[in-house]
Parts: sequence; C-alpha cells; structure tokens
Amino acid sequence: MKKVILMLVDGMRPDAMTGCGNPYVKTLLESSTYALEGKTVYPSDTLPCHISLFTAVDPIQHQTTSNTYCPPVNKVRGLVEQLDAAGKKAAMFYNWGELRDVAKPGIFNFSLFMRDEKDAAITDYAIEYLKKNSPDFTFLYLGNVDIVGHHHRWMSDKYLASVNTAIDCIKRVIDTFGDEYTYIITADHGGHDHDHGSTCPEDINIPILFIGESFEKNKSIEASIMDIAPTVADLLEVEKQNCWKGKSVL
Repeated sequence: MKKVILMLVDGMRPDAMTGCGNPYVKTLLESSTYALEGKTVYPSDTLPCHISLFTAVDPIQHQTTSNTYCPPVNKVRGLVEQLDAAGKKAAMFYNWGELRDVAKPGIFNFSLFMRDEKDAAITDYAIEYLKKNSPDFTFLYLGNVDIVGHHHRWMSDKYLASVNTAIDCIKRVIDTFGDEYTYIITADHGGHDHDHGSTCPEDINIPILFIGESFEKNKSIEASIMDIAPTVADLLEVEKQNCWKGKSVL
C-alpha cells in the first residue's frame, strides 16, 4: 500500500500543461496512466469542482453550485471522512480559503492555509511537513494559475508561464519523495478568455495523471474528476461509499 499525494493546479487546461514549455511534462506523461481529456463537472467553478472531487458526486447531489458552500440536505461522506474512519492520516495545503469546505471541519490531521501565498512557497511548506510526518494522504492545492488566467486570459503568455511554475512545483515534490508515494496530478477546471464555469470543452476538459507502481506507464484512459476519490480509496484500502458516482481507475 502506497501513500498518496494529490496535487491540483487550479485552472490548468490540458493543452496548457502540454504547451507551457516545461520539459518535465513529457516525463510525467511517460510515467503515468493519464487522461488528457478528463472531465470535470458543471458548473465548472472552483468550489463545486473540488466538492465533486472529494465526494465523488456531481453538484446536483452535493448541492454546492457556486463558490459559496451550500451544506447538502443529505450529507455525502467524502474521501477524507472515509480516510478518518479507517484511521488514516490526511494533510492539506492550500491558498484559497473556500477550500476549507471540501471536508468536515477539523477532520484533516493537519491543514495549512496560506492566504495569497505563491505556489512555490506553499509547496515548500508541504515538502517540509511530509519529510517529518509522512501522512497517508496529502492534498496540495496550487491556486495561482487560475488567478493569472482571470487577470491575463487563459492561454496568454503569463498564464502559460504560471502553468510552467506549477509544473516545477510538482517536479520538486516528486523529485523529493520518489517512489515513496503514489502521485495524482489534476486540475479542477480549465478556462477560456478571462473566465470559466461553462460546459465548453475549454472549461470542462482537465488533465488527470496517476503515477505509481499501481498504474501502467504511458497509458491513455478516459477519466472524470469524480473518479479520483474512489481511486485514492482503493490505493489506501479504504471503503468507498455506495452513493459515490465516480469509479476507481484501478
């Protein structure tokens, strides 16, 4: 059983990942089972997409349809709740405050929120924590790409440069821990012009990469953001909820 690090780059389109000029992307694809046309949910906004990632259900079921959290009438037990029930330790590092609602309050064994901090800095903190504590599951959120997309336009030079920086952060994590972990790399949504949230392919298509001994290398698959939680559950040998709509890719 391998421990898992999930790294999410907010707003990273698949063609931005492959087109940002970072040579490490080729290594990532060659090392992974991947979906370069993975699908997120509608509305393709940050909080609904993250809630769907962690609960493996769509926004109609979890009822958060904007970047303001809406407690569902029928609470869905998500990935972090399942990990906690199984005695697993989970950590979270993020720089967008609304992500506090991806799981029940206080359920992460450790969480670090760094408001307005750059991706490189929050990656540094995550690496140092992992060296000392080695949790079973770690979520590292890199939020600057989305900010640059809104300010400067998706696929602009500044946007692609921010994707390049995010890939460098991912490389540092993998270089530091190597085969000690299984890695999942994804985005919550894409974007077009200065925005996102629609059903157009530029907003809905996301990259999803799985790297580790449980996955074939250089293999293309179809996958959804809702498939991530069931896959992590299988990797960590944790029970999945029957209501989850996503399916493990294992």
